[in-house]
Amino acid sequence: MLERYVVKDGKKLRYGYTTGSCAAAAAKAATEMLFSKRALDFIEIDTPKGWKLRLKVEEPSFSHSCATCCIEKDAGDDPDSTDGLKIYAEVTRNHERKINITGGVGIGMVTKPGLSVPVGEYAINPVPREMILAEVGKVLPHDKGVNIKIYAPDGVQIAKKTFNPKLGIEGGISIIGTSGIVEPMSEEALKSSLELELSILKEQGIKKIIFSPGNYGKDFGAKYKLNEKVLIKTSNYIGFMIDKAVEYNVEEIFFVGHIGKLIKVAAGIFNTHSKVADGRLETLAANCALLGGSQLLVKSIMESNTTEEAIDFILLSNMEKVFDFIAQKISKKCEERAYDQIKFGTLIFSLKHGMLGICSNGKLMLEEFKI
Repeated sequence: MLERYVVKDGKKLRYGYTTGSCAAAAAKAATEMLFSKRALDFIEIDTPKGWKLRLKVEEPSFSHSCATCCIEKDAGDDPDSTDGLKIYAEVTRNHERKINITGGVGIGMVTKPGLSVPVGEYAINPVPREMILAEVGKVLPHDKGVNIKIYAPDGVQIAKKTFNPKLGIEGGISIIGTSGIVEPMSEEALKSSLELELSILKEQGIKKIIFSPGNYGKDFGAKYKLNEKVLIKTSNYIGFMIDKAVEYNVEEIFFVGHIGKLIKVAAGIFNTHSKVADGRLETLAANCALLGGSQLLVKSIMESNTTEEAIDFILLSNMEKVFDFIAQKISKKCEERAYDQIKFGTLIFSLKHGMLGICSNGKLMLEEFKI
């Protein structure tokens, strides 16, 4: 159990750890047992967040050629369908002097394009893969190699309560997590913390800021040397944050975000959580059609699994002009939401293709916000 807490809305809430941390810890523990021939009670790993985790090793078993164990997922006080799920690792020797990672029962298989994991591979996301490689590398003898299989038998049923089937991830859960840590957060507590960031900047006399829905936008902004000190993550509450920006007399906002989130704003959707509203593909298709896109392109977009996949079709059809058009529309919708009291600029990007589109104001702000 992770004994770290955060106070939200006057409540003391406990942090948890991700399925990615569980997989990395199980893989490290099993590897160490395989070569030490000694059962472990606990294993320690580092997380991308910078916190160390000391996790209980359950069901340890080993022989000369194979070792297995599991780590129980603990979501802390965050509501999470995978809380309590046991994530297993089976480690066997190989002669390649390499660390090979695959999945097993209860880990979903990617069947549609557009995700961070290629079609035909198990849904073990890039950051957890890096964690597994790093942690196993710490205990693996330098001249040895191992095959690691991550599995979670109960994941088959649990995945049915997630969005995995809709995304084309079949047969199980995803091994995910960009920080390794689950932060407990109620909606109102999250809104309060976001508003607090605006209040802090106001106290510093800052009236020109950058908005980004999440970590992708923050990381993308770093590539362009945008001033991180004035960047606030809005999460899904874009409308709420615009309303608060008006209240705090903000004069200028530069939106930098992944098209999968910000495309919704182009349709006037200001809470971008998938449970509230979607319309991503419909908005892309409608704007492409408006600019003269073919019926075949519209059909291809509407049949896409994700916006990333739809982007490929748009680029193949030489319709990239739609992205600047959409960026302009996003800025316009935001200005309407702010009753024209704030000047907006928008930059949209994809993980695969980088910058896709930028509005006229955004081009100026891109230079203005550089440090």
